[in-house]
Amino acid sequence: MEITVRRAGAADADELVRLRIVMLEAMEDGPVTPGEWSRRTAESLRRRLPSPDATIAGFVVDRPDGSGLAACAVGTIDERLGSPGNPGGLTGYVFNVATDEAFRRRGLSTACLTALLEWFTTGGVSLARLFATADGLPMYERLGFTREDTPALRLRLPR
Repeated sequence: MEITVRRAGAADADELVRLRIVMLEAMEDGPVTPGEWSRRTAESLRRRLPSPDATIAGFVVDRPDGSGLAACAVGTIDERLGSPGNPGGLTGYVFNVATDEAFRRRGLSTACLTALLEWFTTGGVSLARLFATADGLPMYERLGFTREDTPALRLRLPR
């Protein structure tokens, strides 16, 4: 099967959100309800994806019947302060890697992620990070991702 990957545009926003729900349900092992968050996410994608100097990109594979997307990988480039391991300070963050269940195990997510990693490289990124599900971990490791030893922490701030 030949896989055709293309860069996502504003018209793909709703499908990218739908696939985000697929991914979140896999990460959270339960249903995820669309709502204000999904509406705002779609608006953000419609606004940010077409920008010529966008620091966000999505790469997608269309369903064979043209009824939407089969798979995607979305990520951002963030500029942080440089360090010895990342002198330029550019870091790629991968999120929203998802494939509809009917199209899994065909290399679609790998193809989308590979295109995203190429976009990172073209943008001068020398470090990429992500959070993985147990199902996705083997793919990420095949592509060269390694586990980090440092603990990840987070803090939810009041709105």
